[in-house]
Amino acid sequence: MMGRLLILALGITTLVGSWFMTCQLWRYREVASGVAWLEARNFERLSAVTLGTGSAYENPQRLGPSTAIAIGDQVVLVDAGRGVAEALRKAEIPVDQARQVFLTSLLPENTVGLDDLLLTGWMAPRRAPLALVGPPGTRALADALLAAHGPAIEMLATRVGLPASGAVLDVTEVADVWSSEVGELTVRAASVGRDGLPQLAYRFEARGRSIVVSGAGPERRALTALAKGALVLIAEGFHADSVEMAIEAGAPDPERLRAEAALHTPFVEIGKIATDAGVAALVLTRLRPPPLFDAQYQDPLESVFSGRIELSGDGDTFSP
Repeated sequence: MMGRLLILALGITTLVGSWFMTCQLWRYREVASGVAWLEARNFERLSAVTLGTGSAYENPQRLGPSTAIAIGDQVVLVDAGRGVAEALRKAEIPVDQARQVFLTSLLPENTVGLDDLLLTGWMAPRRAPLALVGPPGTRALADALLAAHGPAIEMLATRVGLPASGAVLDVTEVADVWSSEVGELTVRAASVGRDGLPQLAYRFEARGRSIVVSGAGPERRALTALAKGALVLIAEGFHADSVEMAIEAGAPDPERLRAEAALHTPFVEIGKIATDAGVAALVLTRLRPPPLFDAQYQDPLESVFSGRIELSGDGDTFSP
């Protein structure tokens, strides 16, 4: 009897020990995934990763707006919103693999992660300047960021031995139209601003495929022209009706809400742009408010756009 009890006790002890070790291993992997060195992520064809799909308002489930465009081991970003460095890691893209940033506008939601991206990537270490393309005013923004962080950059470069060249922003300002070859990518920018705010949208092409990315509140005709025949259009998903619903429900300061709404393009209008441009797929990001059900966005869109409709989440990958 005693022998059986000892064997049972030993079995239970072994099971508990195995369970404990398994939990520890899971925990170790979870912790390591947040700090371990990452190999460069490779993309077989032109792809978009919606790193952050939120808007100007805080949301732990949706980081600030940022979209990665990638092919092979080349990664560029459109906008750098809140949490962009963490969003890159969650997408298994090393922070220093993103070597260019294209700003759609100088709205704070697009730029607040820029110094994080610059300096966190430098710690990797990035050895070459971070290229930055944006509308007029981008150079002043870059100069201000580098002036603010200058003493810390100088100290780290001297005492830690980080390459000073990796903490530099190489700025190109675009007023109207612009094009360039960036590695395998052909990039075209066009002004799509309205209401006086300089704003750009970008078209990326590689290996016969094309993706167009827009920011908040683009002008319809300009974006339609840039997106003509593209496989994918990535644009904001602003649910305009929700503003009036919120006001009817008693939201404070209704005039401010309406004034802010006027800065955005309702997602149904984005659907019409996609139809006019003849794009194959429409990906909505910058979702405001985040949908409780996809049908809140998809059903109205299907009445104006017959192509593929995607409501993006943080870290989603789209390969046309």
